[in-house]
Amino acid sequence: MADITFMGGQAKGKVSPPPSKSHTHRAIILSALSEGKCTVGSPLSSFDTRATMDAVRAMGATVTEGENCVHVECEKIHVPDRTIDVLNSGTTMRLMTGISSLFDKEVTLTGDSSIQKRPMGPLLKSLSDAGVKCSSNDGKPPVTVCGPITGSELVIDGSVSSQFVSSLIMSSPLAGRPMDVRITGNLVSNPYIDITTTMMSRFGVEVTEENLVYHAEPQHYKPIDYRVPADFSSSAFPLVAGGIAGSVTVRGMDMSDPQGDRMIIDVLKQVGCKIDVHEDEITCSNTGVLEGAEIDMGNIPDLFPIVAVLLSTAKGRSRLYGAPHLRFKESDRIALTEKMLKTLGADITGTDDGCIINGVERLHGGRIEHNGDHRMMMAASIASLISDGPISMENDACWNVSYPGFTEQMASIGMKFE
Repeated sequence: MADITFMGGQAKGKVSPPPSKSHTHRAIILSALSEGKCTVGSPLSSFDTRATMDAVRAMGATVTEGENCVHVECEKIHVPDRTIDVLNSGTTMRLMTGISSLFDKEVTLTGDSSIQKRPMGPLLKSLSDAGVKCSSNDGKPPVTVCGPITGSELVIDGSVSSQFVSSLIMSSPLAGRPMDVRITGNLVSNPYIDITTTMMSRFGVEVTEENLVYHAEPQHYKPIDYRVPADFSSSAFPLVAGGIAGSVTVRGMDMSDPQGDRMIIDVLKQVGCKIDVHEDEITCSNTGVLEGAEIDMGNIPDLFPIVAVLLSTAKGRSRLYGAPHLRFKESDRIALTEKMLKTLGADITGTDDGCIINGVERLHGGRIEHNGDHRMMMAASIASLISDGPISMENDACWNVSYPGFTEQMASIGMKFE
């Protein structure tokens, strides 16, 4: 496969980041569970979200992609008529495993080679302890579950993935009895659970929370039309481009949305970038000098690679911490980020829960390995803006997982690639 090479350039202009992947996944699933007709407006159309569409189709939903919308219609979900293949979508794997536990027949979920390395043990243990028969490849996919849930409490270790928690919370109102989802350990990425419960409420289901116990009475989801907001995780890439090499405006943003990754705005301010917010537009501009910072990444793990790039040439010492779960993403993102930035001349050392960065004046070029991880690939491309030489990598178009049109949008603001 040929390489793609990024040669820096400038970062000046306006872009429209894609819709939220997290919201799109949940909207498609909740629409199918609502047993009616729903329209999901402004969805992210990507490999991952199409995997979720295919998963709910297997459970009886009719999913039709329209112009900037997805129509979902389902009379009643049923046991999937085939093995669910989530491709490379960890969100689909985890959310649909909880939904699959509602059936009294076996459901098997699998995915590509990357998915088959990702942990499912805590979720499967929680379901097993509540009466669901579970099997897996030593705690990793493929997994098979056979319900129903017979207990009244689901206990889950929240320190590995908030998606485990969201999976149980989404399915618990349909278990046929009052259910508690009790979280143990240190809960990571809590804002994603806020997204889940907020969206559940939009679809007519209420859960209460006290001391990390989420309680749901038996309820039914109701069909609605839902519009997906723009994605702060994706907006981080053009915003950082503006912060290190110019001035970039992202459009279609909602600062009141519970997305945890809106914290990228606070991070950019903290290191010295100029931020202007006007209605649904956010502009990030370079001020000449960026300062090192200590940043807790526990609730914003998806921002880790691009924040590491942001700080690689910031003055002084920086520390990213609080996110040991980064070891279990599409790749070991701590190790891969460290390797990528060291290849480009950064002074970075990985830690158990993040990294230490001592800012250098400039990066240099090189060929990096992104291992098919979309966020690594996009972060490396942005690094070319502060590099004295070109940065090349395998051109597998992995950015389409979360940011279709990424290279075209970056070219529109002045980034050069071939």
